[in-house]
Amino acid sequence: MQVSSRFTIAIHIFSCINTFKDEYKITGDFLASSIQVNPVIIRKLLGQLKEAGLIKVKRGSGGASIAKEPCLITLLDVFNSVESLDDGKLFHFHENPNPNCPVGRSIHPVLDGRLKQIQQAMEDEMQSITLEDIFNDTKKFIESTSIESTSKNI
Repeated sequence: MQVSSRFTIAIHIFSCINTFKDEYKITGDFLASSIQVNPVIIRKLLGQLKEAGLIKVKRGSGGASIAKEPCLITLLDVFNSVESLDDGKLFHFHENPNPNCPVGRSIHPVLDGRLKQIQQAMEDEMQSITLEDIFNDTKKFIESTSIESTSKNI
């Protein structure tokens, strides 16, 4: 199982908006150049994030901005905005285990509760991390790597 890259791209979008909001107009093309994906992908994600009320997008020369305080947006909010889960379930169970096989007829009762528990743990952890946390860590990392880059150039 692997979650699509839409979630990490969305976090990248938010980080770019926050980092560059005072220096650049945050357009789909600007974001695509940082993320190195097709601008069509960025526009689709911006649409999903806008629909969820997490960002604002001004047509024309406006650019994108964050619609709420970063401390109020969790990673789970972002995840739920851009990832589509079948019936809200992270794990897709194979369709037709053989009811005549002892493993086939018992696999659902054995795994269903555990998979739900795993998904709940993931959602709880994502709910505890906000965009503000990501922005603070990003700023620290950028500052620490800028110092390293500067000292290497001397």
